[in-house]
Amino acid sequence: MNGAQRIPILKVGRVLVVPVQVDMDDQTVIGLQERILAELERTGARGVLIGISMLEMVDSFIGRMLSDIAAMARIMDARTVVVGIQPAVAITLVELGLELRGVDTVLNVDEGIKLLRAEFGADDKGDEDESGFMGELNSFGEPSHLA
Repeated sequence: MNGAQRIPILKVGRVLVVPVQVDMDDQTVIGLQERILAELERTGARGVLIGISMLEMVDSFIGRMLSDIAAMARIMDARTVVVGIQPAVAITLVELGLELRGVDTVLNVDEGIKLLRAEFGADDKGDEDESGFMGELNSFGEPSHLA
């Protein structure tokens, strides 16, 4: 199983939750991009929430790919939010001159879900299921009983 296949993509309401818990190399991030776009097409999700709190290092390629994922998702009528950026990762992105254009960033999953809900409406189809499930997610996007 390659690195991208080890990263789950969970559909919660109208949002794809992508908790990245493995180090990403170039092939992993390319594979992840392809999987996210395929899931957007398959599910019709309106938001993508990418959790990177476990990433300790991001290079220029991964930073650029996060921007590309957001741009491609936008073309597919979905908004992208990246959550859990570590201070060292933020410093590296700024030092590399990467702005992550088109990518909203927030501190945690709860704030990311609030931002996405505000984008497409809290009464949108699927939110009843989402509210119960999101209460059980920890900051890594996994059910809290598995953390």
